[in-house]
Amino acid sequence: MTDVTQTNKPGKLVCIGTGICHTQQLTLVSRTYLQRADVVFGVMPNSLVDDWIQELNPNYINMQKYYALGKPRSQTYMEMANAMLDEVRAGKDVCCALYGHPGVFACIAHLAIGLARKAGYAAKMEPGISAEDCLFADLGLNPGYNGCLSYETTELIFHKHTIDPAAALILWQISIAGEHTSKAFTTTREKMQFTVEFLNQWYALDHEVIIYEAAFLPTDSPRIERIALKNLPDAELTSASTLVILPKKQRQVNHETLAKFGLTESDLGYIDDYSSRS
Repeated sequence: MTDVTQTNKPGKLVCIGTGICHTQQLTLVSRTYLQRADVVFGVMPNSLVDDWIQELNPNYINMQKYYALGKPRSQTYMEMANAMLDEVRAGKDVCCALYGHPGVFACIAHLAIGLARKAGYAAKMEPGISAEDCLFADLGLNPGYNGCLSYETTELIFHKHTIDPAAALILWQISIAGEHTSKAFTTTREKMQFTVEFLNQWYALDHEVIIYEAAFLPTDSPRIERIALKNLPDAELTSASTLVILPKKQRQVNHETLAKFGLTESDLGYIDDYSSRS
């Protein structure tokens, strides 16, 4: 990743993640960038986090104002990026603060950094704690045991991907499954039913799935709701909802590959899966 110091132009951009849980998951590095910036642009999940950031840096601009019902999100993101780049061109140290990880399901940071670098300005991204990090902790899910597949829901169902039912499957933005216009923030029951039919290629209709939502406030608890796949169209979903499908079968040993390594299955020394799956 390009370092912010590798340019002679005065303006700079750094995109940071504030984590998911309000005030609790901001790294020390990101906090320093936030506090020292000449101007901070942000998209936060609620006004409490906006107020908290403004206390750390009074030169805070809430970018939620760029969203509008029926307005293409691609247009919204470009307007946000251009607003930040205007300040960079003015010679300012600009911080873009996004909740979660700034590069995970947040194209604003990627767009703004790309535009800044193309124009010759220093730009970088600092990692943050994402909803996926919270998910692994709250569900006791170890992605290193059976493996883990992670897809944006509409990306999965509109393209030819191969699902391995022996691995965990994480489906992001399940509440807008099949929404292709980038204008709406919800989907229809019919589209959700089509999504269930799509998943039924690999999972039985009575297979248990988990609706997961990370806690945004320290006083909140994560949402962990277990339902049958067939009941998904009638489930209450929000923009924070993620669908988790745990493995339905055991992984299969590849004896041919083992033989090439001079091994047998007894040599593998399996580590038990200690997932709490709570």
